[in-house]
Amino acid sequence: MQLSSGDIYRAYRPTPCDLRPYLFIKGAPAAEPGAFEEVIRRLGERHEKAHLATLQDVTDLSDGTFDERRKRTLEAIAAGALIIYQPVLSAAVTLGNRDCQLVGIPDLLIREDEAYVIRDVKMARRLTEKEHAEIFWQLRFYGLLFKLVTGQAPLRLEVFGGASKIVPVDTATNDVVEKELLRYVEVMLGGAPPFAPVGWTKCGGCAYHDTCWKQAEGCNDVALVPKVDQNLVRALRDLGIVDYNELLIRLDEPALAAVQKPWGQKTQKVGKAAGDILRSARALQSGKYIAIAAPDIPPGSNFVMFDLEGLPPHLDELEKIYLWGLQVYGDSPGVFTAATAGFGEDGDREGWTDFLKHAAAVFAKHGNIPFVHWHHYEKTKLKLYTERYGDPDGTAAAVLANLFDLLPATQKAVALPLPSYSLKVVEKFVGFKRTQTEYGGDWAMAQYIEATEMEDEKARAKVIADILKYNEEDLAATWAVLTWLQEYGRTLQAGSSPQVS
Repeated sequence: MQLSSGDIYRAYRPTPCDLRPYLFIKGAPAAEPGAFEEVIRRLGERHEKAHLATLQDVTDLSDGTFDERRKRTLEAIAAGALIIYQPVLSAAVTLGNRDCQLVGIPDLLIREDEAYVIRDVKMARRLTEKEHAEIFWQLRFYGLLFKLVTGQAPLRLEVFGGASKIVPVDTATNDVVEKELLRYVEVMLGGAPPFAPVGWTKCGGCAYHDTCWKQAEGCNDVALVPKVDQNLVRALRDLGIVDYNELLIRLDEPALAAVQKPWGQKTQKVGKAAGDILRSARALQSGKYIAIAAPDIPPGSNFVMFDLEGLPPHLDELEKIYLWGLQVYGDSPGVFTAATAGFGEDGDREGWTDFLKHAAAVFAKHGNIPFVHWHHYEKTKLKLYTERYGDPDGTAAAVLANLFDLLPATQKAVALPLPSYSLKVVEKFVGFKRTQTEYGGDWAMAQYIEATEMEDEKARAKVIADILKYNEEDLAATWAVLTWLQEYGRTLQAGSSPQVS
């Protein structure tokens, strides 16, 4: 069997999953990389080339067949080349009772003190083993390979990250690395697929999402129930409960509340979440929502729908919000308004300043109006930007005070027959339809990154217009859910809902 650093990456990204390497080795159909993945790949290549340009006396081994490059790598190391780019390392090893061929292509071998440092170039900015275990194990894999090929351990393992800083990677003994590699081999060559519960967030960016999700839906997998986390899925499996129909037959609320699930090095009872879990399971089983309580929605005839689009820390040094969107809905509706970060040096501050102006104008016209958002992202970023640039006239503080998170309000009011309370899922349940065929947070990020690199102003304007339309429809979707929840509340008050738990 051939084992490469790509197998290590596949086991951990986009989220850790033992099933993904197994599906890969079995040739399961996988989705093609999307626009976001392509942009990340291109940015990674550019980051690598930029770092390479800062180095001198480089022996470039990136061209040629695999065997040619492997041979030239050995020759370059024997000749004491100062810097070797894209070397090919390959060695046979026995892992457990399996003969394996290990293959690795680190980005750089750098000669230092008669030995070599192994360096990889990555886009990641937060380089810790907790957040990027795949990078740490890839480097350790290269270290083992280097020792097998040359008979000498590397002097050091390190990563040149997205923040243009070198981060050392802790080494591990060869037997520890081999034990980790054996785990991948046993998973990939196992007779049966490893147990790996689905999860809405966990599976979102995986190339095998459709394969696993369709299978889970086909067998009414208990992992589809909101608030049933990965640890609880495993605990229920130990009890012989693998689908939500069996869950409803076997466990009532007190029994489920008493179930112990893994929690770090200890265990934890399901506790108060049991009621919500069972309601969600009944909703999935019936295909109908189950009423819990009247929704707690702020009073008022007008509401501001509020949504942000931003870049995560590993893509932008500032953790930048590039679009601040808002629109008033209700008795006195307003037009869609968006503050966008400029493309110049002070563009981030410009976006923040424009947003504060737009928000202040809304307060001036509508008074103490609620700003409705979905989940905690908007609250977190408002606090971040207030600390970053200040709040001269108190507008940001007023927005923070008037924030209304529609997600927990929905969860407390009704159990929906859905595997997730993501806005993109809930909006479809309430009947909202988008006009764009391509949309989503990752799609918008990819489009924005492309726009930052465009010199053609017309082309850039078209891309930004598409992102703005996506954000505008996010706001419309939030309003659609809010109005559905209001109507649901009126139905409850009238006592006419047949779906009350």
